[in-house]
Amino acid sequence: MIPSLETIISRLRLKHLRLLVALNTHGSLLKAAEQVALSQPGATKALQEIEAALGTTLFVRTNRGLEANALGHCAIRYARLITTDLANLREEMSGIQQGYGGRVSVGVIMGAVPYLTEVLTRLLEKRPSVSVQIVEDTSARLLHLLDGGRLDLAICRPSISERPELYESINVRDENLAVVGSTAHPLADVRRLELPDLANYPWVVYSANMPMRLLLEREFHEAGLQFPLNLMETTSLFATLAMLQRDPARVAVLSVDVAQFCTRFDLTRILPLELRSRSDPYFLVKRLDRTLSPVGQLLLQEFTSGAAMREMNSVAQLMAEGAA
Repeated sequence: MIPSLETIISRLRLKHLRLLVALNTHGSLLKAAEQVALSQPGATKALQEIEAALGTTLFVRTNRGLEANALGHCAIRYARLITTDLANLREEMSGIQQGYGGRVSVGVIMGAVPYLTEVLTRLLEKRPSVSVQIVEDTSARLLHLLDGGRLDLAICRPSISERPELYESINVRDENLAVVGSTAHPLADVRRLELPDLANYPWVVYSANMPMRLLLEREFHEAGLQFPLNLMETTSLFATLAMLQRDPARVAVLSVDVAQFCTRFDLTRILPLELRSRSDPYFLVKRLDRTLSPVGQLLLQEFTSGAAMREMNSVAQLMAEGAA
């Protein structure tokens, strides 16, 4: 039985983590001991301490040396993550101490990538020494990384969480959707399309139960059409573009921001089909129980100032239309 978290924390040391990584690299206790500046007896004792702290055997002896078992590979993976986090800690503290830089990790769903890069460009113009990590994934995965402290901020949909009260969420962008095909799609040059015109074409779609997939299913249902069966499911933009290029008959649903970006570089063509449904907006999300770093605060300000400016422009446009 694996010991409690408190027991593991009280017994594991950083030298233990370094030894795990070295053992994985060399497969030899002697070479691993040399790398972490331990004697061979010292390394043997440290490995015994690691296995005692975790309550299980992590390595098996073979003719080739020490080989990690399944639990050993798990321990090594987290040892690498922790040492990488410590390296990031040192880098960020050094930047703060010297009066420049800093680091921020932000997660983003695919449809918000163009918007994020727009905001990051403004931030980096003001703070060019800032280091930024961008993680693109689904809302569920991004919230998991946010909960685990792997992300400072995320642009996603917190409504999918079972505990949305854990987050501070700012509505930063409405998401409109577009249907796209390759520039060689048979219907690329028509002036107007209805959903039945595309019902028999192969589609690239998000996985089941994801917001964009649910929206597309609703469109087909409301149009009295059977949802396509010849589907390619992916959350990867690159995979989507590759499939559209390989099979010019395929179509896909993308956010308008992403579709316009791809069309600008002649990667896709936005097909003239108006979807009646609207996707849920996405939000800038942070944990309520955590304080952002100075760089995280700067990024948050860029988002909120941009959102406020868009709201002011929208109000001004409505007032102008009303005056006209």
